[in-house]
Amino acid sequence: MIELKGIFQTYKGPAGPVEALKGVDLQIQPGEVFGIIGRSGAGKSSLVRVINLLNRPTAGLVAVGGRELTTLDDDALRVARRDIGMVFQHFNLLSSRTVYDNVALPLEIAGLSAQEIKSRVQPLLELVGLTALAGRYPAQISGGQKQRVGIARALANRPKVLLSDEATSALDPETTRSILGLLRQINKEFGLTIVLITHQMQVIKQVADRVAVIDAGRIVESGPVIEVFTRPQHETTRSLIAEIVPQELPDSVLARIRTLMNAEHPEEGQLLRLAFAGDESDRPLLSDVIRRFGIDLSIVHGQVDEIQGKPFGTLAVFARGAREQLNAAVAHLRGAGVHVDQVNNLATVEA
Repeated sequence: MIELKGIFQTYKGPAGPVEALKGVDLQIQPGEVFGIIGRSGAGKSSLVRVINLLNRPTAGLVAVGGRELTTLDDDALRVARRDIGMVFQHFNLLSSRTVYDNVALPLEIAGLSAQEIKSRVQPLLELVGLTALAGRYPAQISGGQKQRVGIARALANRPKVLLSDEATSALDPETTRSILGLLRQINKEFGLTIVLITHQMQVIKQVADRVAVIDAGRIVESGPVIEVFTRPQHETTRSLIAEIVPQELPDSVLARIRTLMNAEHPEEGQLLRLAFAGDESDRPLLSDVIRRFGIDLSIVHGQVDEIQGKPFGTLAVFARGAREQLNAAVAHLRGAGVHVDQVNNLATVEA
């Protein structure tokens, strides 16, 4: 387990102290892929560097695998860091060393023999699909291949934790999917705990089990990815999710809804915003409430996607019927696990 308690990080700035982290508490379970997401300057890179004490926090406790790192001296910390691999945004490969030698570097530093190094490096190169490129130099391989070298190097000391600091942000979408697939494979095969730092919700959606949202140095929301995606509580979270699942309705949809909302009989129609995930997305819930409560439903907008094979989505539906029946239908949907917002004022959708 990775445990952070009361983490503060203050830097000296030209205009005075800068608080990068403000009382962060986190628990990351063994073997999970945990995402930390936030905008630029939110404090996410400061946070990931606190986990292996590349940045020593101004205050607070950092424990990895039951060992409190903040109490260790420099020599003990160097040994402890062998259990924590790190993958960087800009690869950080040595241009004068081949692919093989870049992966071998931490093992050389650890004092392993040439044969021991070979027995570890060759399987790692096979794992990341670079056996045929072992003799090439960084300038001779692509960005995605460089990141695969970085991942193999980070795994060389057989760590229990892998930290990924914006490891895919310099890559194109197809290569990003490939690298994230590799990280998920490593997580499953080795039971490795992976902490992903990113500003992209697409990255979180593809591989993370749980996620924490950081804003202005504080964790503002956290939980299982599918819950955070379908029921975001904080404005920062909603803004980040909007990159994948739009939180606002297009103007053309709003215009159609205004037409449907009969001003003379407002009690007969209501806009409902539904968010669903997992098992409930496979059930015929809409047709069920139409039959059960005698109401009409018109789907005016929606999107369905997947998080690690689990469907999730949002729908905007215009419901017509008696107020009592509409309220009963909403209660039925909520009881079935669907998150429902009853929108009585279109201004709340436009905000």
